[in-house]
Amino acid sequence: MEKSTEKNCIYIKKCGGCTYSHSDYQKSLRLKEEKVRNQLGAYANKIMPIIGMDNPYHYRNKVHAVLAGRKSKIYGGIYKEGTHEVLDVNNECMIEDERADKIIASVTRLLSSFKYTVYDEDLRRGLFRHILIRTAHKTGQIMLVLVASSKIIPSKNNLVKAIIKENPAIDTIVLNLNDKKTNLILGQYNETLYGKGYIEDELCGKRFRISPNSFYQINSVQTETLYGKAIEYAALTGKETVIDAYCGIGTIGICASDKCKRVIGVETNRDAIKDAGINKKINALTNAEYINAEAGEYMVKFAALNKEKVDVVFMDPPRAGSDKKFMDSVAKLNPKMVVYISCNPKTMADDLKVFKKLGYNCMEATPVDMFPFTDSCEVVAYLKK
Repeated sequence: MEKSTEKNCIYIKKCGGCTYSHSDYQKSLRLKEEKVRNQLGAYANKIMPIIGMDNPYHYRNKVHAVLAGRKSKIYGGIYKEGTHEVLDVNNECMIEDERADKIIASVTRLLSSFKYTVYDEDLRRGLFRHILIRTAHKTGQIMLVLVASSKIIPSKNNLVKAIIKENPAIDTIVLNLNDKKTNLILGQYNETLYGKGYIEDELCGKRFRISPNSFYQINSVQTETLYGKAIEYAALTGKETVIDAYCGIGTIGICASDKCKRVIGVETNRDAIKDAGINKKINALTNAEYINAEAGEYMVKFAALNKEKVDVVFMDPPRAGSDKKFMDSVAKLNPKMVVYISCNPKTMADDLKVFKKLGYNCMEATPVDMFPFTDSCEVVAYLKK
């Protein structure tokens, strides 16, 4: 494997995003694995070695730049740790997609040349707030999202032409309206300025549509590794009914669809369920359906109908973990196996403790380094009745 000493981050003292950017990559993997073992050791029968990356650099397929500066010199960067001061990273971030960084540099130069204003959080004045780039690992497609405080952009068509002339690899440009006083990057309104308004990527042989607001894992290479391990743990034979709880745009269920009889995805976010339905059509699936509902409530109702047995539940809850109500609903549904994906081993440990009381033992867990050089680590585990 490559080692991070070959690419030392020059912003480590100011940025704070990458805890291990000063460390040898192998050492950071050992530290993460040790941390996971300490957190899950009391609840998992077996913890496997962490799965790292062959090339842990420039893996982020979603790159966000905060806009700052004045008309004559607009730049895009990131907030310094613990502040709202914007740090110009000069296209040298070691984890962001290099294509995205170059596009951000180009677009900020053009915004300056067009004499646009940058949004001021305190005064609540100014036009452009953020630039968001989404890149597809397998297809190579690129989306540019310009986040502004108004739908009215002077010389909008000329700006789009200039961006495409300098960056012909861009497949689509979207204007996102965010006129609220909020820490959220994106608003709900999107206007397509160029292209289709979305890009597509492939995971585990399946194709997925990615819109500006879609949730999609930021490390495509390790997502395939993570999902591959999750599907391996599920030990599917083609006869199972599977519930994909917290399903988002349907990625894990769709990736597993060829190996089971039926997939039911459940998600509270309407936009995500809409995307999941589109992804179902793109992949011509006939054995998947997507429900806009709270997963726990849906599973209780499903269990009460007693018409069909659910064999496996995939769950990938938010960082805060699941809740007792949801886990109780899993127990009522009584699947033979639960496959739990977590981006927070600490809250996962709390949940595994609850599941154990409900009769589900964690047989094995595998940490996956989804976010190299940061303090975060993904874990996939399987629980048996």
